[in-house]
Amino acid sequence: MAQQPCGIPTLFLTFLKIGAFTFGGGYAMIPLIQREVTEKRSWLDGRDILDIVAIAESTPGPIAINAATFVGYRVRGVPGAFFATLGVVVPAFLTILVVSLLLNRFQDNVYVQYAFTGIRAGILALMVRALWSMYRQCPKSGLAYVLAALALIAVAFFSVSTLLVIVACAVIGLAAGIWTARRVKK
Repeated sequence: MAQQPCGIPTLFLTFLKIGAFTFGGGYAMIPLIQREVTEKRSWLDGRDILDIVAIAESTPGPIAINAATFVGYRVRGVPGAFFATLGVVVPAFLTILVVSLLLNRFQDNVYVQYAFTGIRAGILALMVRALWSMYRQCPKSGLAYVLAALALIAVAFFSVSTLLVIVACAVIGLAAGIWTARRVKK
């Protein structure tokens, strides 16, 4: 598929659409970002998205905003980073503003509670899809599987900071890569 031109208005509107039609936070946005940026518009490839998600997860701030900023920067520099970030933030800001004004009035409504139950189920499905997509693009090795299992155990069962887990995995991956490269040289 040929790469579509990426003007600032197109970048802004793309991330405005992603922000407007995604519920559940950044992880739920990853499949939409991937589809829009790689499959639909061919601005980046799947490997780039995997790298951007890794960077967005390991830097301070919400993953969706970080991912939008990094995608915007990769395709249009600093102005692209600004407008992609603005595009993804505006819908959430407006939604929070409206919901906060109405929440007290409708919070006990059983239909609203049912709707949120359905939304949570949909968000879970989007997160599982994002996980599957990232798994398919991730290198498959014994070390990768061991690191993934240990990271899951550390975060899920021992409440270890995700930042600490990401840094530890990066250091272990770097050390393993250097060790492998040295063994190949010999």
